[in-house]
Amino acid sequence: MEINIPGRGIIKIKNLLLDYNGTIACDGKVIPSVKKRIEAINKAGIRVHLVTADTHGTVRTQCADMPIEIQIFDNSNAAKNKREIVEKLGSENSICIGNGFNDGQMFEASSISMIVMGEEGCSAKSLMKADILCKKIEDALDLILKPTRIIATLRG
Repeated sequence: MEINIPGRGIIKIKNLLLDYNGTIACDGKVIPSVKKRIEAINKAGIRVHLVTADTHGTVRTQCADMPIEIQIFDNSNAAKNKREIVEKLGSENSICIGNGFNDGQMFEASSISMIVMGEEGCSAKSLMKADILCKKIEDALDLILKPTRIIATLRG
């Protein structure tokens, strides 16, 4: 997917990185409306990556039937791990969505970053590093499915 943002240029999105708890899941359970959106994003040619410390230990069972590549790491270096994953996949081709303090470095490394408030809230420090704030995950995923919304929000 290509997004031409006036003032920023053309961004070729190949990867979507998602945080799990507080972003696509609440209390360790995937928000029901997320699955169909992730499937649509995958069908649009964007690889979806779930990057998480899996606080509740539910990510593999909750996401078993979704087209997602799951990367679980230990809690002690979550922020650094998320950033390294973005850099490995290609910062210039990655968009990310999260809500927590440990998502800040991922936000800085990605071409476009979104933070969601959701039921678990969001980190004020990460909010300042995000490009876009959304009320809920459905809004953030819909921005990817309707990229003119991203253009309208981020144009210079």
